[in-house]
Amino acid sequence: MQWPDWLWTRHSKRTDDTTREAISSDDKPPSKAASRGSWATNLNSTDWSHYTTPQTITACVVTTATTLALIRLYKTYLRRIPTVNYLKPGLFRRRSLYGYVTSVGDADNFHLFHTPGGRLAGWGWLRGRKVQEMGKAQLKGKTVHVRIAGVDAPELGHFGKPTQPFGPEALEWLRESILHRYVRVRVYRRDQYERVVCMVWKRKWVVWRADVGYEMLKQGWATVYEAKFGSEFGDKEEQYRAAEKRAKERGLGMWREPGLVGRLLGREKIVETPREYKTRMAVQEKGGKTGEKGK
Repeated sequence: MQWPDWLWTRHSKRTDDTTREAISSDDKPPSKAASRGSWATNLNSTDWSHYTTPQTITACVVTTATTLALIRLYKTYLRRIPTVNYLKPGLFRRRSLYGYVTSVGDADNFHLFHTPGGRLAGWGWLRGRKVQEMGKAQLKGKTVHVRIAGVDAPELGHFGKPTQPFGPEALEWLRESILHRYVRVRVYRRDQYERVVCMVWKRKWVVWRADVGYEMLKQGWATVYEAKFGSEFGDKEEQYRAAEKRAKERGLGMWREPGLVGRLLGREKIVETPREYKTRMAVQEKGGKTGEKGK
C-alpha cells in the first residue's frame, strides 16, 4: 500500500529541519564556557594574565622599591653599632653617631652607647630603651670607646705610672660636661687601642652645639695633639691652636700661674705637656728594661 503524500511531506520537513540545525550548530563558534574547559581543569590551571596587568606591575615595582629603601634606611641610620668592631671603614669620615655617654675613664676619652634615631626612635623614654637606667652588666660589651680628636689631656696614673698634674681636674671637667648626656661624634679612624678617634659635640642650647675638644682647649684642660702619627683635626687645627694659645695667655686650667706664696718662694710655672709626659715615661720604661737586661 502506498504511503499518503502528507505523511511523507511532514517527515521530510522534520528531517530537513534537523539537518539544518546540525549544520548551523557546526558553523557557530564554540561558546565561552566550552572554550574555558571543564570546572576541574580551570581549578588546577594558572591564569598568568592577572600578573601582567599594568596595575599589578606598578604595585610590585612600588612595593619592591619601598622595601629596599626601608632596608637601606635601617642599615644606614637605625641599626645600632654596639662596639668599635662593628664600624666598617666605609663609615669613617662619612658618618656621625648619636649616643649616650655611659662612662668617662680618662680626660680625653669615654664610652658611648649608640642610640640611632635618638628620642624619635624611643631611646631614653621607651621601655627597654632607657639607657640611663641600664646597669654595668647590661652595658658590658655594648659601648663604643671614643677618643676625642685633636686634643691631649693630662694623664692619670695607670699601670704604675704617676698621675700628671691637673689630670684629675681635667677628668672632672670632662665628666661634668658630657657624662650621662647625649652627644654626637664624627668618626675619623680607629687607633691602636681599639678606640675610634672622633670629633665630639654636645648640645649647648636648644639649637647650638659645642665642640667638646675645642672647649677643653679654651678652658686650659688640654693641649693640641702633637703626636707624629694619628693627629686628627678635621678642618679645625688652626682654631684649636688659637684656643690653646689664648688659654696659655690667660693662665687657665693647666696653664695657671703659681699662687702668691709660690711666687714669693720663687717658684716658676713649668708645665709638662701630655706629650712630654708620655715621652718621659717611655724613656724611663726603656731605661728600666735596659737596666734589667744589664743585670
